[in-house]
Order: sequence, then structure tokens, then C-alpha cells
Amino acid sequence: MPFSPRHFAGVIKLGNAVHGDNYLSAQSLQSIYNKSFHNGINASWVAVDTHQVVGFRLTLAHTQWQPDKWCTPSRWPVASNAVCYFKCNTVSPDRQGQSIGSTMLRHSIDSARQQGAAAGLAHIWLASPGNSAFLYFQKNGGELIRKHPDKWRHEALYEGYDCPVCDTLCKCEGAEMLLTFS
Repeated sequence: MPFSPRHFAGVIKLGNAVHGDNYLSAQSLQSIYNKSFHNGINASWVAVDTHQVVGFRLTLAHTQWQPDKWCTPSRWPVASNAVCYFKCNTVSPDRQGQSIGSTMLRHSIDSARQQGAAAGLAHIWLASPGNSAFLYFQKNGGELIRKHPDKWRHEALYEGYDCPVCDTLCKCEGAEMLLTFS
């Protein structure tokens, strides 16, 4: 179902449990929610089972974000202003392998297309167990653009992010991946 403020508490709880403390906050989630919309269409989705959030796909509309130093638009096959941003995909560990993530991604792609996007960019966490995040996004059509060392260090230094893999400051590498919509 489309992501809404009634899902905030469940999304924060699941996101922080899977990705580390302070990965999401009420303030950051409100900003993401606001940026999910273009022309009244929401590109972010949640999976709910018996009133509990078991997965979410947070997507920023193509008009609601700007490429930064972790982006390489010169390597993208579409104009940067036609690219939405796949901020985060999370599925409860006990629900993984049930196509929840892929289903939410398809819903986000459909919404992003309706908004006017031609592709979606994601920074994939390469430290996920078994590199599952990279393999998932690749399986769904994502293509590697570039790898970025220390992608989440800023969040660890200035936003209180506590990486679940790194003992001190986050040193995890991010894969810039683009999924072109057909």
C-alpha cells in the first residue's frame, strides 16, 4: 500500500532494526515522505501484515532530489532530471524471500513512471549479508554505475548513524546503481 504517516513508527522501528540505530528518524522520514510525491502521486510503498510494517520501499520523486557527490550522471543513459531516487528498501528478515521487496519495487516503478520518471537510482549497501542488496537490485534490472567507498560515513559522523557492520565509523562501500524503466 502507499506509504503514509500512519506507517512512520513501524518504518522507523524496522529500518533501525535492520540497518542500524538512527538510520531513520521521525524528522528524516517526514522529509522522505514529502519528497515521495509529484503531481499528487506517491512513489513510496509499504508492506503491512496484521497492522505491522513488514517491509518498505522509500522512493523520492524525480523532481524532489538532486544528484550529489555520490552520483555520476554523466554515466546515466537518461537525463538526471528524469531519475527518481530509490532511497531505501527493507524487508523484515523473517519475511525475506517472499517477493515483498520486488513487489514494492514494481509499485514504486509504476508510481515513478506515472510521475514522469524514466529511471531510478539507488545506492546499494555492499555490506549486506551475502551481498543480498546488490544481488536483489541487479536481479530487478539495476545496473552498476560506480562504487563509492565510505558512502555512509557522513551519516555516521554527523547524524548519529550506527552501522550494524562497522565497529567504529561506517566504512561501508555503496554501489551506485541505475534501473532504467522500459
